[in-house]
Amino acid sequence: MPTKVTVASDWLAGCAGCHMSLLDIDERLVTLLQHATLLSTPITDLKHPPDTGVDVGILEGAVNNSANEAVAKQMRQRSKILIAMGDCAVFGGIPTMRNCPKLEACLRRAYIETESTVDGRIPDDPELAVMQETRPLDQVVDVDIYLPGCPPPADAIFYLLTELVAGRKPQLTGKYLDWH
Repeated sequence: MPTKVTVASDWLAGCAGCHMSLLDIDERLVTLLQHATLLSTPITDLKHPPDTGVDVGILEGAVNNSANEAVAKQMRQRSKILIAMGDCAVFGGIPTMRNCPKLEACLRRAYIETESTVDGRIPDDPELAVMQETRPLDQVVDVDIYLPGCPPPADAIFYLLTELVAGRKPQLTGKYLDWH
């Protein structure tokens, strides 16, 4: 019996819509799981890809803090193929709107100036992620495959994954990129 392709996924700064679209594969997910094993995903609630690595890593969302950056670097290190899934991972998406005002102004508004804040202060603790300019995934790690969309349609995700589990490089052209 052939070895199943191992898959891990995670989300960074985004809305989790890409994982919802992955679930929208519906019953085809059962077919896909005959050839692939989901090792760590928000769907399985396992937090990190195994130290031994995976065949396919999938990240959705932009990188906007030190925690996101660490997740992206770990997924890249542990994945033979890394997929940037969705507009946030591919282009930066909606989360990059946070780059327009200065970061310090955002933190001041959120923690000090809000109408409900009493004696506010901007959190400063080594346990907390450090905020950064929001970036698409490929500004942090090398990406092998880009699947844009907000979110990408389930059919495109299914096509991409079935091609990879079959050992083929997906050709993301035509109908798989023409859904906007």
